[in-house]
Amino acid sequence: MNTALYALSAQGLALALRLAGSLAADVYAPERLAGQGGEPFSSIHDLLARTFSGYRRHVFIGAAGIAVRAIAPLLRGKDVDPAVAVLDQEARFAISLVSGHIGGANELARELARLTGATAVITTGTDVAGVPAVDELARVRGMAMDNLPAAKAVSAALLEGRPVQIFDPEGRLLDGEDLSGLFVPTTPSDWLADAPGVWCDWRAGGEFAATFRVYPRCLCLGLGSRKNVPESEILAHIATVFAQQGLCPQSVARVGTASIKRDDPELCAAAAALGPEVVYYELEALAAVASAGQSETVKRRTGTGSVSEAAALLLADGGELVSPKSKTGRVTCAVALAAHKGA
Repeated sequence: MNTALYALSAQGLALALRLAGSLAADVYAPERLAGQGGEPFSSIHDLLARTFSGYRRHVFIGAAGIAVRAIAPLLRGKDVDPAVAVLDQEARFAISLVSGHIGGANELARELARLTGATAVITTGTDVAGVPAVDELARVRGMAMDNLPAAKAVSAALLEGRPVQIFDPEGRLLDGEDLSGLFVPTTPSDWLADAPGVWCDWRAGGEFAATFRVYPRCLCLGLGSRKNVPESEILAHIATVFAQQGLCPQSVARVGTASIKRDDPELCAAAAALGPEVVYYELEALAAVASAGQSETVKRRTGTGSVSEAAALLLADGGELVSPKSKTGRVTCAVALAAHKGA
């Protein structure tokens, strides 16, 4: 479950129970309503201390003031806080309260409005003005983000009607949208380091104080190692390769290796640290990748002539290698770029 619903009254609980299925949500209700549904709680503050970091989205059905006081001690920052929305018990207004863009509270409020007929109340400046929020664009496209304070400067410029420079050579952030000419495509050589800007690429660059940096998750990392090589040694080799090749580790989408490495805790830990998804391939699938470089030594040891390059190419699903196999005495890696399916 990614969503928690907190009912604060009997009427709110009835509404929460109606919404729970559509939202795939857990429902919490005060102990005095025990037996009417939901998990009972005695203190909303004690409950949130346990649940706030465990759900991606939180919906309070009741007064906004209660929600504000309840979550205030738990807030850390817009880059880490979950989405929080409030729905009154009559389902008249669905309010985006915290983490409107990055956390998805604006989207949550709209979803609540669609489900109940309520009016979505969204107060973020870019939404009110009808201009794009670059942090929300990045979130919707599943991209990693860096230098969030610069996103505020970008939004301020857009709200003032000033075009913003953007470096998005593959169109991954804008995805073919013109967005009414609000963004001006700019090359690295013409970039104004002190002006607000958005830099979207899987290669190194764009490290400026006024530049909002986003990383499309499009790099596919193939990984191999000897048995029980320490996680730190694996990660150190990957960091060296990425630095030498000018690749951004934030853009890693998936990590792949051989299925025989499932019982290697060090490699599994390294793979989990490197990417949001880890895929283990059977040796037959790896051996069938004809375009991968082959090694007789690897074949004698594992049963396939390629692990890292073959895994990277399988993950990329038609993409190409941007960093062929690189190895130390005990670790190998290769990186492929997934083909861009957008406009």
